[in-house]
Amino acid sequence: MHDNLLKTVTTLGSPKVLLVGDFMLDVYTYGDALRISSEAPVPILRVTGTKYSCGGAGSVATDLAALGAVPICLGIIGKDQNGEVLKQKLKDAGADVTSLLTVNDRPTITKQRLIGLAQHRHQQQLFRMDHESTDPLPDEEYEKILEAYKEKLPQADLVCLQDYNKGLLNSSLCSRVIELAAKAGKKVLVDPAMTSDYSKYTGATVITPNRQEASQAVGFEIETTDDAAGAADKLAEDLNLQAVVITLDREGAYLKTRDQSQIVPTSPRSVYDVTGAGDMVLATLAATLAAGCDYKTAVVLANITAGIEVEKFGAAAVTIEEIINEIVGQNRGKRGKIRLLDSLLYELNWHRRQKQTIVFTNGCFDLVHRGHIEFLKFCKAQGEVVVVGLNSDNSAKAIKGPDRPISNQYDRASVLAALETVSYITVFDAPDPLDLIKKVKPDVLVKGADWANKGVVGAEFVESYGGKVVLAPLVDGKSSTGIIEKIKSLAATIKMIKPLDRKR
Repeated sequence: MHDNLLKTVTTLGSPKVLLVGDFMLDVYTYGDALRISSEAPVPILRVTGTKYSCGGAGSVATDLAALGAVPICLGIIGKDQNGEVLKQKLKDAGADVTSLLTVNDRPTITKQRLIGLAQHRHQQQLFRMDHESTDPLPDEEYEKILEAYKEKLPQADLVCLQDYNKGLLNSSLCSRVIELAAKAGKKVLVDPAMTSDYSKYTGATVITPNRQEASQAVGFEIETTDDAAGAADKLAEDLNLQAVVITLDREGAYLKTRDQSQIVPTSPRSVYDVTGAGDMVLATLAATLAAGCDYKTAVVLANITAGIEVEKFGAAAVTIEEIINEIVGQNRGKRGKIRLLDSLLYELNWHRRQKQTIVFTNGCFDLVHRGHIEFLKFCKAQGEVVVVGLNSDNSAKAIKGPDRPISNQYDRASVLAALETVSYITVFDAPDPLDLIKKVKPDVLVKGADWANKGVVGAEFVESYGGKVVLAPLVDGKSSTGIIEKIKSLAATIKMIKPLDRKR
């Protein structure tokens, strides 16, 4: 699963997602809450700064862009300053805003939050003010939305509906949007509004309610896995859906498709702020499904991105780099030290993000002896992570001769993996490690002191980007070749002694 997740998240490409929904501007006003007002029992906020970010469907758009997708935004904003700010923020994120329509007599939906900082450190939301209208739009505005949708649909790989019940996604528009997408052979993902009537989403591909939303829609509380299964079955049947994904907070998500029903668990988190978690789930499912991912993998990745998001303050996008870091971090230690090159490189990127020094050495390591042990201790002293490039059997034979190696590459790798000083082993088949060194790009390259006059392979490359080349002292008289010669000598002596014994 680990390799599949990494492969999926690094090959998402740039799918185009037509995002229809309630676009909002989030305004965060920060300040120090130092004392209580003498006028009323409320904290006084001494303002220190203001931050603007995209909310609602706008949050989904920025999440999609962070995942490499191209969001095509379709919705409405007011003819006001907040609308201009929101539009510019979306453009800066890489979204297509040419179908974000401006309407009169209606404000841009804006949520303004007052954030107090206790002792200049701990952020706490004190109050929220909403500027919005949830009245239905005039008929001509719905027609404009529908025409813009028809124009953009051929460009899109997938359609998303992000419904906050703000008057845009009424039954008529939802039905037409879903119908046109179905005719075009394109999936429709829905993050539904908090309502007891989901009929307007009938015929969509996937719906992604949270526990509370799903409970209201099906008419019973979702407290157990069986409850989640029953709710998913009901939604799938009533709405003719391909899949239902009910997010269940720390329990993960319940996935229902036409051929599978299961809880997809998530990792425990230190939750800081759940704002935007649902947006992140929708964006991740959209980006992965648009790229051809299966439902189970898409939900696993959505759990990961939502988990990262809730550890941040406010609605915050999650990047591909953060996802890779999380996947590798969750699986460190589970796969052992012996790695194929692609897996190794993912691990090393994780270590680099932790500011750890990567040390590389290479060799045959045939018949590991004290000299090898001291050498690897020296390597470990140079940095936190020691990578051993191990010559394959073919490579060792080319270097050492037809009778070597004594131990095959799997046995040699297993012995090295048992050493505390070694972090990773990867086997290479080339006559020298230059190509491997160029891919690993170590901070420190270590070879034995006997290479001082031979020229260390890869030294020039490592030094070109500021890396170091270090020569390790040797333990006199300790080498695999010396041990093998001694064994051969003993074997010859034993062979000579045996005939003498028989004569006696």
